[in-house]
Amino acid sequence: MKVREVIAFKDYFEKFLLKQPKKVQDKIFKIIEAIETLERVPSNYLNHLTGTSGLYEARIKLGSNIWRVFCFFDGDRLVVLMNGFQKKTQKTPKNEIEKALKIMNEYYKQKAKENGN
Repeated sequence: MKVREVIAFKDYFEKFLLKQPKKVQDKIFKIIEAIETLERVPSNYLNHLTGTSGLYEARIKLGSNIWRVFCFFDGDRLVVLMNGFQKKTQKTPKNEIEKALKIMNEYYKQKAKENGN
C-alpha cells in the first residue's frame, strides 16, 4: 500500500531516466517504490541534502556506480522527482544542486499560479 505519492515535475526526470541503461532504470523504479510504500524510508535510499531547504536525493547504487535523483516533499504525502545524474565524485556537484533548486522554485511558482496566487 502506498503511504505517499511520487510524481515527476515536467520532463526533467524522464529525460534523465531514458538515458540510463535498463538495469539502472529498474533499480531507480525499485527505489521509487520503496519511497512510495515504506513509512520510514532508509537514508541509504533517500537523504536530505545538508545546507538546503527541503531538497532530497534518492540514492541509486548498482555495482560500483552511483546515481542521484533530486526530489522534495510537497506536503506530507507527495514526493516530486526532478533531475538526476551519475555521481563520479565524493561530493554532490554544486551545479547539480543549483539546477535542482531552480526546478523546485519553478514547481512552486507554477503551483502558486495554478492556485490563483
